[in-house]
Amino acid sequence: VQLVESGGGLAQPGGSLRLSCAASGFTFSLYAMSWARQAPGKGLEWVSGISSFGGITSYADSVKGRFTISRDNAKNTVYLQMNSLKPEDTALYYCATVRRGRGYDELDYRGQGTQVTVSS
Repeated sequence: VQLVESGGGLAQPGGSLRLSCAASGFTFSLYAMSWARQAPGKGLEWVSGISSFGGITSYADSVKGRFTISRDNAKNTVYLQMNSLKPEDTALYYCATVRRGRGYDELDYRGQGTQVTVSS
């Protein structure tokens, strides 16, 4: 299993970023996927999840209404569109596979992460 995140960077408060995660080494369309993040000095926080065919999505309360998760099974890629960014969104963002048959916050494999920094 390989997951490679990209799209992080520096954004101003109120700005937007779009994260991508390219997956390989497994049958992508069979797995629900999630995004999680880890801020400096804090534990891993689940952010959002999407079902295997993209019909069901779920979000943490902290990002609901601002972030949108999506996937393209033809490209083996999952995305996280982040709008109205806040300084507290600053973290290392990971995409992860979801354990089969479990909740979106029950993560299995994850990538190396992409850094998101929100600052003026």
